[in-house]
Amino acid sequence: MSVCLSLQNKVALVTGGSRGIGAATVRMFVEAGASVFFNYEKSRAQAERLVDELGKDKCAAVACNLSGTATAPALVAEALRRFGRLDILVVNHGVWPPQSVSIDNLSDAQWRNTVGINLDSVFALVKHAVAQMKKQKHEDGVAGHVVLVSSTAGQRGEAFHCDYAATKGAIISMVKGLSTEVAPDGIRVNCVAPGWVQTDMSMPALSDPSSRGTVLSAIPLGRAARPEEIAAPILFLCTPLAGFITGEIFNVNGGAVLVG
Repeated sequence: MSVCLSLQNKVALVTGGSRGIGAATVRMFVEAGASVFFNYEKSRAQAERLVDELGKDKCAAVACNLSGTATAPALVAEALRRFGRLDILVVNHGVWPPQSVSIDNLSDAQWRNTVGINLDSVFALVKHAVAQMKKQKHEDGVAGHVVLVSSTAGQRGEAFHCDYAATKGAIISMVKGLSTEVAPDGIRVNCVAPGWVQTDMSMPALSDPSSRGTVLSAIPLGRAARPEEIAAPILFLCTPLAGFITGEIFNVNGGAVLVG
């Protein structure tokens, strides 16, 4: 086995691929030799620029709202139509409501929205991707890789963000259960759990002087991660170098989860 982070001849579906961690993952995967299909919800211009940058022969994108279970089957089917197979699923999309809300003031609508995006759609994507991976021929004993993006909030909770923490904790449990379920089928299932990352979703908190100091003081390395620093572990977990890893929660948070 060549010691390199290669995804040559692999096909990946990355959700939320137009910005932040998703865009960094798409770039790294294409650079590693994969063909990548990704979805976006509103960021059409950014998605089109990314496809143009990486080449339409290796990268394609489609607008798709992942809120609930209804749209996931079509997204998986479109990835297959475009590139012919599916070797890797990276579930990166998600929502973090930035306003702090106590549990007694958390609305039913916000709860349902967060669960619909962060958990229900994840279930549907994994369901249909795994079904396809089980059908495919493979020669190296690995039928596919699934990487779900969780959060430090899924491990230690997050006060005033009960909805977000609950969904990210559920993803961690999903990974642990699925990894043993589909291991006999040659499918590896792992999780990358970031802390604070320099993305559009977190920038309001990171750029606000009243919250930035509090955020950074809880990170032993003293800064938020760059999107590429989350994408790199995702890439590693989908390569032959990680062939004996499944069911793991890969913490990428500057040490924050150890002191929170």
